[in-house]
Amino acid sequence: MKNRPVYYTRLSVNVNKVALLRNSRGGNIPDVIQFARHCEYVGAEGITVHPRPDERHIRYSDVYALKPVITTEFNIEGFPDDRWMKMVLEVKPEQATLVPDAPDQLTSDHGWDTKKHRGFLTDVVKALKEAGIRVSIFVDPVPEMVEGAAQCGADRVELYTGPYAHHFESNPREAIKPYIIAAETALEVGLDLNAGHDLNLKNLPFLKRSIPWIKEVSIGHALIADALYFGIEETIRRYKQALKLPEYMLHQH
Repeated sequence: MKNRPVYYTRLSVNVNKVALLRNSRGGNIPDVIQFARHCEYVGAEGITVHPRPDERHIRYSDVYALKPVITTEFNIEGFPDDRWMKMVLEVKPEQATLVPDAPDQLTSDHGWDTKKHRGFLTDVVKALKEAGIRVSIFVDPVPEMVEGAAQCGADRVELYTGPYAHHFESNPREAIKPYIIAAETALEVGLDLNAGHDLNLKNLPFLKRSIPWIKEVSIGHALIADALYFGIEETIRRYKQALKLPEYMLHQH
């Protein structure tokens, strides 16, 4: 790792689960907008949302309401169908993350085949970048898919870390191997790197130490669950601490 860059990694909080809790009772408790603002106030460096067609958690109206109040970085995830594209081009977030979810999918569980869908993704990326929006493509930790994202014109890839999280408890060194290879490929083809899905306080430090050039992680489910125990301010503090490299690693670079 000696010759690899070290970047400060931003923590973007995904507020989907807060919206899910609100929607379970109707009304506006908890207030997603207030919660997102408070996350920023106590240290979050971005807010992520992933509106789905059935609006079972974040609603499209939430996205429009969040844009004027977010002071850090707004990241909108989703499948780029016509409705999603219209919203993103109107809201103009700092970042759009393209995810290949089916309309009824419970949660994201795979990345794009950037070779198979190159034409479609290239057109989508072009439209978003022309609007001044940074584009990240959600991919599995496969070098060919990372290379394909670069060929589509993306600025970043977000590595789908579900498999890493799943295998971390039993064998962290094996779990991280494909991610290091994919992350090195991103460096080679000029893409910045994000990561997300099933990251938590246990597996996040090892990910950061293994790939210190990750620019951003977006975390929702585990972070919101931890906030039930610790409170959101302490939880964000702990996640930001988990993203810090130990001093001995900083001196190696």
